Amino acid sequence: MSYKNLEIWQLAREIALEVHKMTLEDLPQFEMFETGKQIRRSSKSCRSAIVEGYGRKRYQQEYYKFLIYSLGSNDETIDHLEELWETGSLKNKLRYDFIHSKCELLGKKLTNFIKKFDR
Repeated sequence: MSYKNLEIWQLAREIALEVHKMTLEDLPQFEMFETGKQIRRSSKSCRSAIVEGYGRKRYQQEYYKFLIYSLGSNDETIDHLEELWETGSLKNKLRYDFIHSKCELLGKKLTNFIKKFDR
């Protein structure tokens, strides 16, 4: 089995790719170097933390720690997305709703996945 088989990684990958496209296609130029850069980094960090944790799965505490990092990065992505929407930098409602709902779903799935370690 690989981390690529994890539903949480697949969803995080989808979000990172969609966020990347959104920043290139829907944001004003000045946002590319401000919030656009931050949201790209947080969405990619969410995905990468899942991979790094999976690589350390032999050590449950390490795996747990990186899943928590991933959850934090997902929350950060949501916050940046909401900021872009609230400031009017992102005007594409369909894309905003799509990414936001995917991030909310990922947060729930990560939380449930993390609960497996709380036993």
